Amino acid sequence: MQKKRHLQQGQQPWQHNDFRKLWLGQAISEVGSRISREGIPLTAVMILGAGPLSMAWLRVAATAPVLLLGLVAGVLIDRLRRRPFLIAADILRALLLLTIPAAALFSLLHLWLLLVVTGCTSALALFFEVAYQSYVPSLVTREALPDANSKLGFSASVAEVLGPSVTGGLVQVFTAPFAIAFDALSYLISALLVWQIRTPEIQQRQMTPETTHWLRNMTHGLRVIIRDPYLAALLATEAMLALFGSMIGPLYTLFAIRTLGLSPALFGVTVTMGGIGALAGVAVSARLIRRFGLGVTLIGSLQAFALATLLIPLAGGPLWRAVACLMGAQFFGDFTGVIYEVHGLTLRQMRVSDDMLGRVNAGFQLTTATLALIGGLLGGLSGEWFGIRPTLVIAVCGLCGSAVWMLASPIRRLRSY
Repeated sequence: MQKKRHLQQGQQPWQHNDFRKLWLGQAISEVGSRISREGIPLTAVMILGAGPLSMAWLRVAATAPVLLLGLVAGVLIDRLRRRPFLIAADILRALLLLTIPAAALFSLLHLWLLLVVTGCTSALALFFEVAYQSYVPSLVTREALPDANSKLGFSASVAEVLGPSVTGGLVQVFTAPFAIAFDALSYLISALLVWQIRTPEIQQRQMTPETTHWLRNMTHGLRVIIRDPYLAALLATEAMLALFGSMIGPLYTLFAIRTLGLSPALFGVTVTMGGIGALAGVAVSARLIRRFGLGVTLIGSLQAFALATLLIPLAGGPLWRAVACLMGAQFFGDFTGVIYEVHGLTLRQMRVSDDMLGRVNAGFQLTTATLALIGGLLGGLSGEWFGIRPTLVIAVCGLCGSAVWMLASPIRRLRSY
């Protein structure tokens, strides 16, 4: 009989060898992902001369695969083992990203290649994220989930600190297309670490008439969300965050580089402040839950996040003032944003059984991707028609209203999970 290596009651996540492998792999790939997250837009802006609408198409390419594959991913991940999805997604993303520096080397780099690579890596990231969010509860007990998610959030925050500065330096030295090769390497290292995990998964999840029909199977996760007032409020909130946050996303690099005149290295430094803020947020998040309760912390951190983004359209004037505003937006936005993300994800995982977790996570991915696609297009079109700064103001106003769904739900009364 195979020995179980599941985290034992009372054992901390970092004491579990397989969780440490997942944690380390995630940390390394997170640093690499920051390189591509900034490097691909920088390639489009600085090498190919992309405008607001072209940047919006990059956002569309990043979100469209989730619309096509989101619910299918949830079904497959609930029916099959999740670790192979993590490994395959990392390897395939590495191979795809290597096509960008290869194309630049032979002077074949075009916007269509960035769109294809962005779309394909986004599809793979979908499978990775759904499998990853569903895999963590199989390594740790439900009681240890808040601590596990906090530690994973901590590593993502460290990546936010290191990634932008590393990206800025790599772009300065190697140019943006060749910097992306380092992200490919990070995915290969992550795949190797996940491959070494030995904790057995549930091989056969219970199938009922509700889950054997493919169409009902794909939509079952959405129905579970809608019927649960806590999950429904989380989904509505994250849908608004996706809609208005994606209006900012396509324009942020353009705004910083072209409108404010930041160099790639200085732009990387400002984004690094977000990672520092996220580290601080992870450090105090558990204390805030104990002091104010889960509901108040979720709502308060979300509202503070929205207000912090107001500093982005306020950036302007002398370079030092513009940089200070962007640094403030990054620091306070990520400080509050990571508190919401860690505890919002944990609340979702705690309320859903293992056999449904993949489809519920996919339902969240599909809904937020749909709104992100709409937001990205609206942001690009509004940036072309009305200008970048007015579009950023509209997006911030929308973010400020995102907490209304949780205020109207039972979440506001929660003291703990």
